[in-house]
Amino acid sequence: MTDTEFRSDTVTGYASAPNLSIRAGDGVDYAYRDVGPRAGRPLVLLVHFRGNLDNWDPILIDALAQDRRVITVDYRGVGGSSGSPADTIEQMAREVLAFTTALRLETFDLLGFSIGSFVAQRIALTRPDVVGKVVLASTAPQGAPGMHGWAPEVIGAIGGPQTSGEQYLDVFFTSSESSRAAGMGTLSRIYGRTEGRDAQTDWATRVAQYDAVTRWGIPNSALLSELTALTAPVFVANGDSDPMILPRFSYLVAGLLPNAKVTLYPDSAHGFLFQHHRQFASDVLEFLDGR
Repeated sequence: MTDTEFRSDTVTGYASAPNLSIRAGDGVDYAYRDVGPRAGRPLVLLVHFRGNLDNWDPILIDALAQDRRVITVDYRGVGGSSGSPADTIEQMAREVLAFTTALRLETFDLLGFSIGSFVAQRIALTRPDVVGKVVLASTAPQGAPGMHGWAPEVIGAIGGPQTSGEQYLDVFFTSSESSRAAGMGTLSRIYGRTEGRDAQTDWATRVAQYDAVTRWGIPNSALLSELTALTAPVFVANGDSDPMILPRFSYLVAGLLPNAKVTLYPDSAHGFLFQHHRQFASDVLEFLDGR
């Protein structure tokens, strides 16, 4: 998808936040953006397959950052971060922990979207003493039957060397008029940033991250029980028509967790959190604040 295919003249909030970089203990320079007030526990966001700092809808980030610190980050070797992209979820989790340690975050909440939700699961299991609450958007547990790679039409749309706006809409939004209109709005906002855009992700990122996805999805029922050790409060969310990570996996994850709630958003697909950004942000903040 080209930067000029969708563009808006309005640039505010997250869309104009500076690109920052920090050297972590693993020797990687992590690219990130940091918005919102510094009071309270920060919320660290982990992006989807092939995503970078610019693939978050700014209107969602701005809503989340009204009264809390929100941090987005590029995985190692992705976008503006140095190094080579990881090909396992475990390694991606270690990278994020190296990043949060470099930022001296003693405790934080997590919001993982798609492949980022897999990473968030591993972080919360690995470092339960620092993770407060967890939001898993479009998620599935490791080893779940039916998750060994994505449907051909999905990987065909978002897994090619070039991805068009139409292909993005086909996976992230439904075919309804209202969902498509929401998708066009998301693309306009995402490409509204004209200065200081993050580096586009490359083919090495696509290959490595899809390897990570397929490894995560190798059927193994013994791995499902690992989620019972994730005792942090968890909010599981998805669109009711997600073709990439089917909604039934949301219920599977929540059923394995000791402290979880589930919400499916209507007439929406993989990009439900952008389509329903107002309601999703409200639900997330209510969950994080314990209201």
